[in-house]
Amino acid sequence: MSKYNEKSKEYTMQYMKENLEEIRFRVKKGEKDKYKIAAENAGVSMAKFFTTAANEKIERDALESPTQD
Repeated sequence: MSKYNEKSKEYTMQYMKENLEEIRFRVKKGEKDKYKIAAENAGVSMAKFFTTAANEKIERDALESPTQD
């Protein structure tokens, strides 16, 4: 029997609702494959690839506001 059941699903959905936000954006046709391959080569998901890239840009360019934690 699988360890993942309806109760586990409920807990997961509740955690996501309370702790996570979704960001969606579009790219030009053909670019998605380029990003997917880059993420695979880095050994991470596309979400992790983009959040890492964004965080590196924020740090490098000192774009974070001084009041953010």
